[in-house]
Amino acid sequence: MKAQMQKGFTLIELMIVVAIIGILAAIALPAYQDYTKRSKMAEVVGFMSSARIAVAETYSTTNDLNGIDNAKAGLAADTQALGSYIDGLTVTDGVITVSLNEGIDSTCTGDAALTLTPTADATTGSLTWAGSSIDDCRKFVPANFRS
Repeated sequence: MKAQMQKGFTLIELMIVVAIIGILAAIALPAYQDYTKRSKMAEVVGFMSSARIAVAETYSTTNDLNGIDNAKAGLAADTQALGSYIDGLTVTDGVITVSLNEGIDSTCTGDAALTLTPTADATTGSLTWAGSSIDDCRKFVPANFRS
């Protein structure tokens, strides 16, 4: 007599598949959340870039970083310069400081969350920029802000 062939999957095979999917989801979900927070932070850095250009243009006409603030750089007042994740953008002597709200991460908030600091080169008259961030934001910011 012929033996009857097995059809379908056994319970153990199905349980193995479910376990593998669970492990993959446990790894992928936190990685995806970090990815979305980094993309939100990229929006903030892009917002800072427009302020950086305004400060550089003001410096090119005055040749002095002292006294460059929001008004001199042609930027909106601190409380009016709001993006989706930004509570305020302040320029003081050319230094651009951004305060973040809780839209990106609840730990990465507060005054001076991100800072762009210009340094003037006396020989060429150009500016070099150094970015920094508070410790709670380090894992979400671009590499040049992790100083």
